[in-house]
Amino acid sequence: MHIEKISEIIAHFIGLFEMTTDEMRLRANYAEGAGPGADGPALPDQDAFTAAFSSDLQLKDYDPGINYKSGSYEIEFGPARHFGRVFEESLEKLAAIAGKDIPLPHFGDPTDIVLTDEPELTVFAGPGSAISHVLQVNALYDDDYLDMTDGVHAPRDTSFVIEQLADFSTKAEIFTPFASLHRTDTYDDALKIAEDLQNYIRNARNTEDSGVTSPDSDVTHHFVTTEPMDDKVYVNGKAETDIPVLDDFLPDRGLAKLLEEPDDSNTSVEQTDPSGNSLEVTAGANLVVNVASVINTGVITSVTAVMGNYHQVDAISQAFVYSDNDEIAATLHSSGHSAEEVGTVAKNIALFEHSTFEASSHAEPVSADPTFPNSWRVSVIDGDVSFVQWIEQYHFVTDNDTMTVTTSGSEATVLTGGNTSINFSSFFKMGLQYDLVIIGGNVLDINSITQVSLLYDNDWVRAEGDLDPGADLQTGNNLIWNFASIHNVGTGGPFEAMPDYMVDTQKAIEDRDPNMPEGLSFDVNFQGYAGLDVLYITGNLYDMTIIKQVSILGDSDDVTQAASTILENNPDATVTIDTGSNAVVNIAEIVDYDSFGQTTYLAGQLYSDAILIQGGLVEHDTTQPQPADDRLANEVIAFLDNDDPAGGDCADGVINAGNDFSWSSTHPADVMQAMVA
Repeated sequence: MHIEKISEIIAHFIGLFEMTTDEMRLRANYAEGAGPGADGPALPDQDAFTAAFSSDLQLKDYDPGINYKSGSYEIEFGPARHFGRVFEESLEKLAAIAGKDIPLPHFGDPTDIVLTDEPELTVFAGPGSAISHVLQVNALYDDDYLDMTDGVHAPRDTSFVIEQLADFSTKAEIFTPFASLHRTDTYDDALKIAEDLQNYIRNARNTEDSGVTSPDSDVTHHFVTTEPMDDKVYVNGKAETDIPVLDDFLPDRGLAKLLEEPDDSNTSVEQTDPSGNSLEVTAGANLVVNVASVINTGVITSVTAVMGNYHQVDAISQAFVYSDNDEIAATLHSSGHSAEEVGTVAKNIALFEHSTFEASSHAEPVSADPTFPNSWRVSVIDGDVSFVQWIEQYHFVTDNDTMTVTTSGSEATVLTGGNTSINFSSFFKMGLQYDLVIIGGNVLDINSITQVSLLYDNDWVRAEGDLDPGADLQTGNNLIWNFASIHNVGTGGPFEAMPDYMVDTQKAIEDRDPNMPEGLSFDVNFQGYAGLDVLYITGNLYDMTIIKQVSILGDSDDVTQAASTILENNPDATVTIDTGSNAVVNIAEIVDYDSFGQTTYLAGQLYSDAILIQGGLVEHDTTQPQPADDRLANEVIAFLDNDDPAGGDCADGVINAGNDFSWSSTHPADVMQAMVA
């Protein structure tokens, strides 16, 4: 039977495989219980018993399923309703049918019934803002003291170097009016920066001193122009056609230069000559470099529509101040072995470039019937959008060495300079690409580069007594290099007036109208497009790139050549002393892609300004170094000894304040970078 099949299935799945059949009607077998006793009543013969039973039902196996017939009306989810509501719904449906121009006037006004909503424009989220603030600072104190003799030579106080550099920084402010800009990422502060720059440019344009001013005895050049020419190189206030090459001016760093790659030859190298008798001292050869590069595409688009004003400001200000007033002993000058004095080379180099983005030169086949877009995809950014790249790089390096050297009958090399300090920052932003960008507010496009280089390289080279050592000297040969470039890539012609269909396009996006304005479809800029990808910025767009580079190097060396105590072993000693050969380099480049097409529509006013300021100042400082104070601080005395600091051994103490990185009168003496062989 059917129930047995079910029982078998259940038993199979629960792990019971024995099954007992109890045929109750036939009483043929008892699964459980006991039969009647011998003294029980007699029972009729069950085998002969036939039940008077008949049935016209047909037993079938179980067939799962649900037979369902839907009613005449669709029932919405909700609370139970009375049957009278079904009749009301039928009347409403008939009224809806009447609204479809079917002549059924007795079922009410079709305007009271809304069948479906009107289609709405689907908008997508646009890209967000990109803001980066980079601050790089290097502070290095390398004031060394070396005495190769057995005498007593007091160290000197080099605090005057810091004081002179601070004074140089103050004097350079006249050439760098934009150095005081502070980092910001808000539209109000960015607008104030743009207004301050425009006001300064306007005042400079109204003055009669635009151009080269009459320099005094210390000013090498002071150049200001509010109309820098494109593709012209300005070098120290003069327009030139060729850009100077840095490698042509870098000084030879002597012992500090990088080692050349070894020769791959397997030939052995031997030196059979006896050891030479020479002394080579390099106390300068410091290299300080700031490099910053920014390439910003912002939003890549071929057509831009600005509903407000457009502010574009490009500014470059460069300044250098240096002092290279050296004092060389008269005996060294008269020896005839002094190297020809090479002065300090200082250059301010600026370049403004403007170009139009050139698309691929691949020629598309010209069709007889030009095609225009008939659909669009719209992305919307609510509020302001900012692309800010703010880079500040600083170097504070002092290498004031005090040495007393002498020949020793062998080859000796002393390197107390040769420091290298580099800041490098590179930024490249690739934005999303759109066919049309509409900006509902204003546009601020600001590019500014400020470069300041300060060098103090007053050196003293002395000779004890009337000694004529015959030394080769190099106290100059310094390089100051400020290079700045701003390259704008944008429209090839002037801004165009805002057409009416661009205003209609803005309104359609705000109203979420899915239909693209007809005038936009036939814009000649979009010929050949099947559809348009549009970005709408409801607020303002400000694109700011600010680079500030400050390099300060103090390299005031005091070298005294003492007479050798082993004269018999030093008949023809060769002495070379180099206290200069420093390089202070600032390099900055901005490449700003304002547009990737030929058209920019503008509804407001255009404010486009540019300014270049270059200045150089040469100081002739005559400050003389003073011996360092022999008195030790109380804390140092307590740590070293309890004796009176005026004792005889106090002058031999060495103070290491290398953990003090503040601009103060404390000057640390780190471990001397020297090797004597």
